[in-house]
Amino acid sequence: MEKGDQSIVESVGTAELKSTEFDISNGLRRLRQKLEVVLFQKGLALLIVSFLLGRALILSQLTPFALPFFAAIFMTRRKHAPLVWFGLLAGSLTNSISHTLFIFSICFVFLISFRLLEKLHSVPMKAVPYYVFFISLFTKLIFIYAGNGQTLSNYDALMAAVEAGLSLVLVFIFIQSIPFLTTGKRAKALRTEEVISLIIMLASVLTGTIGWTLYDLSIEHILARYLVILFAFTAGAAVGSTVGVVTGLIFSLASMSSFYHMSLLAFAGLLGGLLREGRRVGTAAGLLVATLLVGIYGEGSGVLMVTMYESSIAVILLFLTPLTLIEKLARHIPGTVEYAKDQQQYARKVRDITVRRVEQFSTVFEALSDSFSQPEKWKESTDDEEEFDLFLSKVTEKTCQTCFRKNKCWGENFDKTYDLMKHIMHEIDEDSGLLPKPVYRKLEKHCNKADSVRNAIHQELAVYQANQKLKKQVQESRKLVAEQLLGVSEVMCDFAKEIKREQNNHHKQEEMLLDALQDFGIDIEYVEIYNLETGSIDIDLMVPNWYGNGECEKLIAPLVSDIMEETVVVQNKEDPDDPSGFHYITLRSAKAYVVETGVAHAAKGGGFLSGDSYSTVELGGGKYALAISDGMGNGERAHKESNETLKLLQTILQSGIEEKVAIKSINSVLSLRTDDEVFSTLDLALVDLQTIEAKFLKIGSTPSFIKRGNKIKKIESGNLPIGILDEFDVDVVTEQLRDGDLIVMMSDGVFEGPKHVENYELWMKRKLKELQTDDPQAVSDLIMEEVIRTRSGMIPDDMTIVAAKIKRNIPKWAAIPVRKKRARLSGAS
Repeated sequence: MEKGDQSIVESVGTAELKSTEFDISNGLRRLRQKLEVVLFQKGLALLIVSFLLGRALILSQLTPFALPFFAAIFMTRRKHAPLVWFGLLAGSLTNSISHTLFIFSICFVFLISFRLLEKLHSVPMKAVPYYVFFISLFTKLIFIYAGNGQTLSNYDALMAAVEAGLSLVLVFIFIQSIPFLTTGKRAKALRTEEVISLIIMLASVLTGTIGWTLYDLSIEHILARYLVILFAFTAGAAVGSTVGVVTGLIFSLASMSSFYHMSLLAFAGLLGGLLREGRRVGTAAGLLVATLLVGIYGEGSGVLMVTMYESSIAVILLFLTPLTLIEKLARHIPGTVEYAKDQQQYARKVRDITVRRVEQFSTVFEALSDSFSQPEKWKESTDDEEEFDLFLSKVTEKTCQTCFRKNKCWGENFDKTYDLMKHIMHEIDEDSGLLPKPVYRKLEKHCNKADSVRNAIHQELAVYQANQKLKKQVQESRKLVAEQLLGVSEVMCDFAKEIKREQNNHHKQEEMLLDALQDFGIDIEYVEIYNLETGSIDIDLMVPNWYGNGECEKLIAPLVSDIMEETVVVQNKEDPDDPSGFHYITLRSAKAYVVETGVAHAAKGGGFLSGDSYSTVELGGGKYALAISDGMGNGERAHKESNETLKLLQTILQSGIEEKVAIKSINSVLSLRTDDEVFSTLDLALVDLQTIEAKFLKIGSTPSFIKRGNKIKKIESGNLPIGILDEFDVDVVTEQLRDGDLIVMMSDGVFEGPKHVENYELWMKRKLKELQTDDPQAVSDLIMEEVIRTRSGMIPDDMTIVAAKIKRNIPKWAAIPVRKKRARLSGAS
């Protein structure tokens, strides 16, 4: 066979194999679906459970399972009630006729009395357990009275009351467990009490198998041990031991011979859960070891071998259980890995939906910004010629339309008349309406109604200019809205990116950090790590109340700093309400650098109110802002303008909007909100506290200076003050600072304040270089004093100077070395 034919045959064979596998998987899936329909929708599972509950007994005489199960089905799944009644009666027939008669009677009494009561008044679900209690007690007493020859002892009454009490409790349990028998699935995770209810119902059902044997092997023992190791393998030691105790207790109540099995089941659940890391083999080994150890107390080697055989069959059943079924069960039990994954998946889905919504809003704002910022919308709706034609039509409507020379002026001499009107519009005085004499004489020679035309042009010109100003304000408002929308869009986009970042689990790092601190002798209640990224460490600790003398700052933070190889400080500390409680402390990464500031401020003439305003504030994201604003003029009005400028700037910057957009927005607001000429300068410096990169934005302000040792560097820009121009570009000067640099910013009252100085820049550089101190407050005071001294103590203008020193952040407490633990923690990261 040739290679080509062989490859064709192989491909055909592969395709047939894949098709066969697909058919098998589809067949199994359809079979599983049909089985689920028969079991849950058709009621086969209910029939099996009701049959076993019908023959289940406690203390060989109490039957508390039948009526609660029938009542629960009747209240929640009424269409299946006849099937359940039939199953209960069929199961009771395997015990005795009297048992069957009792179950039929008690269910019949419940059904008839409930129907009668329902006609009078609706019965709420919460009243059903108490209704079952009285029906069970009443019917049981009647049967005992009739069976004992019309006598009733105290013991019989007590047993009837016990059975009725158990029936009341079982109604609550069965109502919570019925969804598993009718739908086979659960839409939400189980609560702890629902898990216990499910276990009690399964154990109660298994009591119906008491007395069944297969080759001298007890069926109830096999199923009980299978149930215990199934839950132990699925949910761990806690749930496994709980299932063992509950199942063993119910079995011991049903049969006194099963009492010692309670310890076997509990021990098997605990040991199997502890060994579940070894998968099914580990859990099976736990059951076999528990059976061997507890079976030693049995009666002879024969009993031990029988119980080992029973445990071996339970192990076989565990290995035959599909993993898909175990995973489905694990998703509903809190504390399991599958449950945690489902919760994380749900949280991730909610997060993704939130991100998409935020991104959609960001896109909407960006689209709105684009629609407002289209260049053609910023231009005038008509060109200058069209605007003049419209203006001219309104003038001629009042003058030329009724003139007998209209045809001559606008017909024969159109160009001459048109040019003359345009010339008059540009030359006329806006206030008085007068024209220059040569222009007016030219108008008189050309027009018989010179005064009327001049007055009409003057009137329409005022309206024309008002319209032009209004259009310009609308355009500026549109640009302001566009820039603000774009800024909001960028902030929301950044916010969506932050949401996308999943919080990592740091369980191993938390344990290692806890061990490191405890080995050092620090008593830590718990550690929770939120972030381990460099520069963004975020850790929460809980320490006892007796750590109230600075141990958190002096011991815990230095220890964690060495472990993380990064300076960590106490960001927040919450004191407990109870004296015996715990402190909650938050550790965060310390900033690489800090800014130390000093300010000198003086009003014109020594007054109290200055037109200058300043601000030194730490913004979010590890940035520090220094700003000076000089309002136009002096006094209250200038102070108000400069102060509001800085407040607006700080608010916008803290929202996360870029500094350029923030300044343009402030400019638009100040230029649009008033017709008066009120301007203000802005001198802004933004310092990144991690990289100490500084951005300087100067809007009509004087130069700033950076002092680095004996070197002085000037920072300046040529932007006009805020509010003068409707549109301008913001120039940003970026400088990489160093540790120990001194930033000096000042208003024009300081920079241009020295008297008899020709070059202010050289004078200021010389004074800064001559300073023998780098303390920011001392620098501000000395420069201010020098300027005022040149004026012989006079203050001719508002003066403000802000000095800021960049310093490396050195923590107050040095790191305490924990080398061994640090290596372990770093390796785990």
